[in-house]
Amino acid sequence: MPTQHQLSKKVQQSLLHTLQNRFEKNMARHKSIVWKDVQAKLQASPGKMWSLNEMEITGGEPDVIHVDSQTNAYIFCDCAPESPKGRRSLCYDTDALNARKENKPAGSAVASAAEMGIELLDEEMYRLLQGLGVFDTKTSSWIATPPAIRTLGGALFCDRRYNTVFVYHNGAESYYAARGFRGLLRI
Repeated sequence: MPTQHQLSKKVQQSLLHTLQNRFEKNMARHKSIVWKDVQAKLQASPGKMWSLNEMEITGGEPDVIHVDSQTNAYIFCDCAPESPKGRRSLCYDTDALNARKENKPAGSAVASAAEMGIELLDEEMYRLLQGLGVFDTKTSSWIATPPAIRTLGGALFCDRRYNTVFVYHNGAESYYAARGFRGLLRI
């Protein structure tokens, strides 16, 4: 996590206000979680506040969706209805980006997530998110891909069609205007 990234007090307050409003409007995502407890952890984690702000400005609409029972960390996830607009048209990772000889995208999902200080959702977290609402009905999102698949040149992505969550594969170097990535942040 980059520790050099910090938000001004004004930006922190604005972000906290946005997050609290979203939290209160979407209580079904976090029924047993209390906002003041989340806010206390956020205010004690300026680097993570920076990451949440990055999620917000790239269109992710982050919100609390889960509490990790082992670490007691709140898990924020991108809850925008479609894959975040500011994170689309990316191939899967840096190796895939470097493998492209022509028509390279601007970057990769894995590197972008790392720069933001967040993680890509894995299949389990993607399905947990989809259990809380309807997401990616017109877009798709890269997800963390197991090494056995990635070693062979593939990568996984998910979407929701026909009221069903699908997991697909593609070459890791591929990219599409309607495919981005969703991230999560543990606080």
